[in-house]
Amino acid sequence: MSRLRNSREDAASRRSFLKTGLAAGSAAVGAGILASGSSLFAEDLDDEGDDGGGQLTRGDASILRFLAAAEILESDLWEQYWELGGVQDNEFAKATGGNPLYTDALTILDMDMPQYIHDNTDDEFSHSAFLRAYLASKGASTADIDLLNGPTFRTLQGSTAEGSSGKGRLTNLTQLSVDTSFWTRYRSSDNNPDLDPGHVFPQAVKGLNVGQHPAIPRSNADTAGSTIGHATDHLKAIAFTAGFHFAFIEQGGTSLYPSLAQRVTNGQVLRILLSIGPTETMHFQTWHDKAGNATPLTDTDPITKATVTFVDLTKNQPELLQANLIMPEPCPFLSRKFPRCSIIRPTQTKGAATGVVSAFAADGLFIGQNKEFFELLRDLATDADAARREID
Repeated sequence: MSRLRNSREDAASRRSFLKTGLAAGSAAVGAGILASGSSLFAEDLDDEGDDGGGQLTRGDASILRFLAAAEILESDLWEQYWELGGVQDNEFAKATGGNPLYTDALTILDMDMPQYIHDNTDDEFSHSAFLRAYLASKGASTADIDLLNGPTFRTLQGSTAEGSSGKGRLTNLTQLSVDTSFWTRYRSSDNNPDLDPGHVFPQAVKGLNVGQHPAIPRSNADTAGSTIGHATDHLKAIAFTAGFHFAFIEQGGTSLYPSLAQRVTNGQVLRILLSIGPTETMHFQTWHDKAGNATPLTDTDPITKATVTFVDLTKNQPELLQANLIMPEPCPFLSRKFPRCSIIRPTQTKGAATGVVSAFAADGLFIGQNKEFFELLRDLATDADAARREID
């Protein structure tokens, strides 16, 4: 704990330094980074004429740090999905061989699920690595995100089933409460959470947003009784939970990037957010499409006793639930005096970062984490939400 406190004090002091402005001593900081080899292609960052010169504003650095932290968390959870259900290669981590029974259950949603899981995982690792390198190239502190990405908080036990590497995790995929209201929010033509913050959008899956549901097999006991081509309802429920959780996670990124982009100052930082954000949207629409292929079943988890019911969303459903309506319905935007418009939603920038942390916590992703972990995330989110666009 003393080492943890020292790490947090170091991170806090560096945050304090950033909050006083990065201009003072920038030459010395930059020289130190170049000497350590952290300035990745620094001389090439402005080749295309972007407004990317000089140091980052305090707000821009805070936004990039929070986004890097979010991508680290996504990398951790997606790596767990990839180990058990993705195409196995050594592109971004050492292959584990996968879990054939879980992978087979996932293919009920789509035969290409293993490849999509692999590619989504690869994307998240690339995002976190790029954002960290960009911050370092500008002389901005990476202490907080390095602490988050290090061994300090990787203390959660993940799956012990076949295919898991068994290493410590940042996120918990075994006790999820998945909010599936994104499903009806994107199909609504009358309501937008930015204009109707009190509106309750119905859940697509009964029971998945309450109780604690596994999205990966916790052990080989969760795959017992299944064979290739014949998964038990329990294993199907785990795979279908994962399918809806994939979409839940990626709709968060879909909204987060445009929300925070409204606060940045530097043109190159804006370009980064506008370039990474749409890939999150591509992920979301892919998973949004696949989750709707879940087949009808009701399962009660033998450990948590949580019950979930999946219905056939492909047949005889109202517009708010119809599976193949995966393109955003036009809805009110900015004001109801304007015509309805098909948009990402929500994109209200106030509290965007802290809202993501709260949503992830409510999802159950951080069950088992300690107080210092939550304090670090809260600090990063608060700093990002405090960022303001600076105009000369």
